[in-house]
Amino acid sequence: MSLPVRTDIRPGLRVQIVEKQNQRSGALTEGIVARLLTSSATHPHGIKVMLEDGRVGRVKAVLTTAA
Repeated sequence: MSLPVRTDIRPGLRVQIVEKQNQRSGALTEGIVARLLTSSATHPHGIKVMLEDGRVGRVKAVLTTAA
């Protein structure tokens, strides 16, 4: 499974992220992107984002596209 690149991720998208404290377990958190925090086009562990509820993590999957 390849990770989404920065151009695939926009505010308003529903995504699954791995938060820093869950990196070992790989536990996924679902939420809606508020901000993109990674400025480069790609990252080997996923693009870092902030969700609307304030949680921060790296995107592992995009679930829906913005309208």
